[in-house]
Amino acid sequence: MTTSAFSAFSVEPFPRISPGDDLGSVITTALDAQDISLCEGDVIVVASKVVSISEERRVDLAAVTPGDLALGLSARTGKPAEVVQVVLDESDEHFVAGERGPIIARHRLGYQLTSAGVDRDGLDGVWLLPADPDASARGLRDAIAAAAGAQVAVVIADSDGRADRLGSTVLAIGAAGIAPLRDTEHAEPGGRTKRQEETLVDLVAAAAGVILGQRGRGAPVVSVRGVEYESSDEGVRSVLHHGGHSAEAPADLRLRSRFRKAVEARGRGPRGARASRAPHGAGDSPA
Repeated sequence: MTTSAFSAFSVEPFPRISPGDDLGSVITTALDAQDISLCEGDVIVVASKVVSISEERRVDLAAVTPGDLALGLSARTGKPAEVVQVVLDESDEHFVAGERGPIIARHRLGYQLTSAGVDRDGLDGVWLLPADPDASARGLRDAIAAAAGAQVAVVIADSDGRADRLGSTVLAIGAAGIAPLRDTEHAEPGGRTKRQEETLVDLVAAAAGVILGQRGRGAPVVSVRGVEYESSDEGVRSVLHHGGHSAEAPADLRLRSRFRKAVEARGRGPRGARASRAPHGAGDSPA
């Protein structure tokens, strides 16, 4: 399954999202208003922040009391102690990259992210990640696919800093309708076949991030068209070292994930333990 070319376009103008909004309905309404027709296999990439806002994931910093560890990290990094405390509350472990940060933390759901994915909201609040990004992706996928009359996938993307360099990139924290990994292989001299697993949902998120990453533009939804992938609801957490499927994931997916990890532990690789997936291909140019 090979991708030779793809395109990406934003859904804009896009309305401002308020807490409690039905994000799936907002996205489909915006698509209709701009006369955008989705094609079979389109991947809709949604910025995690608008998902968090719609799911009312805001924390009021006035209600946060920093502990000694948060106070020490605040003094070192310059980040407000209340914000640091929320980062610690949301994570299982952390380290500080460089003399003054950033704080790289392993979120309790298994993602390793700058500040555990905690995003500032002015001076008095922060936004947490969606409670279950894979479940959020499934809900959005179902709403968009029903309205569009096309089988599409959804990736929820979050910006993330790197411990080894300045700046940030974009990666996937939730996915539905698209297998999180893809296998690539080629024959080497002597007939040996070399295989590699790539995190396809991160590659798709990064491609959309060229558009999503422009802060202030107000374009939190991007459609990526032309990427070849296999359909799956395994989700991003199924490929995390410290993750595992969400409680709402279908039971058969959770069982396959456990079987796959057991196979990997025996050193045989996961190739025989995947769900049956239907391929998707390139669509036409944006309508």
